[in-house]
Formats: sequence, structure tokens, C-alpha cells
Amino acid sequence: MARPDQHSASLDARGLRVALIVSRYNPLVTEPMREGALRAYDDAGGEPANLAIVPSPGAFELAAIAGAALRSGRYDAAVCLGCVLKGETRHDEVIADALAVALATLSAETGLPAAFGVLTVGSHEQAMARAAGERGNKGAEAMNAAIDAAASIRALIEGAA
Repeated sequence: MARPDQHSASLDARGLRVALIVSRYNPLVTEPMREGALRAYDDAGGEPANLAIVPSPGAFELAAIAGAALRSGRYDAAVCLGCVLKGETRHDEVIADALAVALATLSAETGLPAAFGVLTVGSHEQAMARAAGERGNKGAEAMNAAIDAAASIRALIEGAA
């Protein structure tokens, strides 16, 4: 069975307009995730002209940027990539919980996928294992989920589902 971050022949990103929003915080983690997302989009037949790569200061701001992208009418999906590391306080939990709720709410309100490609981990080693290691690539997983969801939404709208 293929891992979720591996290309699936059924994924088709042709004509799909995607905003790939990447946190600049923790770039050693988010850069491999960005690369994985780009590979996944390309593997699914996505066209470079239909992909916008948008920087975000951190993970918390991903929701606002994704909201602007999806509400603009220029994108069929947003893929949000970031990394929230556990610290000495509950700050990581507050950020991750707020972001998850915000992206789910955004998806429900717009009817468009806002993929949650945000690692919520306890250490840098755990993050690297999920960004470009033995645990796969969360960026590729998030892109594949966005492509798959956008295709399902398109099929529903066109009456093909």
C-alpha cells in the first residue's frame, strides 16, 4: 500500500489553482515540506502557472492568508504548511488548536479545501522525520489531500458525483 505522501495515479491537478502557503518560521522543517508539496502537485499534473507560493510569518498567520486566497476567487484550494514545536508553556497547543479550527471553519465557509499541513511535534527530530524522513513528507500529504478534496468538490458541483 502506498504511503499518503506518495503519488497516487488517481490524483489530477490539471487546471487546479492552488495557493501554497508556507510558514517562514522553522525553515529547516518547512522547506522540505514545501519541496514535497511542489513534487506532489507536479506529479499530479499541476501546471506551474496555477500554483502560487505565498510566505507566512508563522503558523498562526496561515489561516488569515489562506482565507484571503480562497475568498479571492482565484484559487480552488489552499495548502498550509508550518511547524509548531512543543515548548515549556502551552503556547504550541493554543496555536495548533486555533489554526486547526480556523482552517476547518474556512473550508466549511468557502466550500474549498484549506489543507492542514502543519506539524505539531515535541522535538526537531520528530519534525524532520515527518518533513522529509522516515515518516514521510507532510507537505506532500497536505497537497495530495487538497487535490483530492478539490476534485471531489468539483465533481459534486458538476454533478458527476
